[in-house]
Amino acid sequence: MSTQVQDRRAWLKLVTAASSGVLLVGCGGGKAQSDEKKPGAGKTGEVEVAPTEDLMQEHGLLNRVLLVYDECVRRLEGKTDKNPLGLLSTYKDGDLKPELLTQAAGIIRHFIEDYHEKQEEEDIFPRLEKAGKLTDLVAILRGQHQAGRGVTEQILGLANLGAMKRAGDRQKLIAALRAFNRMYRPHEAREDTILFPEFRKIIKPSEYDALGDKFEAREHEMFGEDGFEKNVAAVGEIEKELGIYELSQFTPKA
Repeated sequence: MSTQVQDRRAWLKLVTAASSGVLLVGCGGGKAQSDEKKPGAGKTGEVEVAPTEDLMQEHGLLNRVLLVYDECVRRLEGKTDKNPLGLLSTYKDGDLKPELLTQAAGIIRHFIEDYHEKQEEEDIFPRLEKAGKLTDLVAILRGQHQAGRGVTEQILGLANLGAMKRAGDRQKLIAALRAFNRMYRPHEAREDTILFPEFRKIIKPSEYDALGDKFEAREHEMFGEDGFEKNVAAVGEIEKELGIYELSQFTPKA
C-alpha cells in the first residue's frame, strides 16, 4: 500500500478514534499504527480507515465532478464569465472539449456508481433496513442511485461534438447535467449527516472493522493500488483543462 493511502486511512481512523475516546499508540509522522497488527491491515500494521469515513472521502471526489459539471453547463450555455486571470470572456461552441465531459462522466460511472454506490447498496442500506432504521430515507437513496445511473447514461450519450452543436441535444445535455447535480448534492449531504451516523450506531465494532477491510479489498480489486488517488488525480487534470483547478479563484473579492 502506498504512503499516500496509508496516510489517508490513518488520519481518518485517528479522527474517528479521538472522537470516541479511543487512544491510538505508536502515532507519528502522519501515520497511525497499532501495537498489534490488525487482521486485514497492510504489512506494516497500519490502522485501517473506518468504512463510513472512506465513503465520505469518496463523496469529496463526487463533489469535484459536480463542480466540473457546473463548469460544463456554463460553457454549453455560452455564459460570460471571468477566467482565473480576471479576463472577461464568452464561451462559444468548441470551448468545451467533449472528451473532458466523457472522462468526468466515466469517473461517475465506474468509481461512484459501479463501486461506491454498490458498497452502500450491499453493505450499508441492508443493515439499516434489517434494523428498521431510516427505512424511508434508504428507499429514496436507492431510487436516486437508479435515477442517477439513467442520467449518466444520457450524459455519456450526448457528450460528443455533434450533439453539442445541435440546439436540441445541447439543451438535453444541459438539463441532464443540471438534474444530476441537483439530486446528488442533497443526496450525499443526507448520507453524510444522517445515514452514516445512524449506521455507526447499529453496527458492532468488530463488524465495522471487517467492513473497512472489505471496502479496501474491493477498491484494490476494481482499481488496483491507489485507486482513489488515481481518480482524484484524473479529476484534477480535468479541472486544469477547464481552468477551475486553482482554489484561490473561488475566493470572493473584497
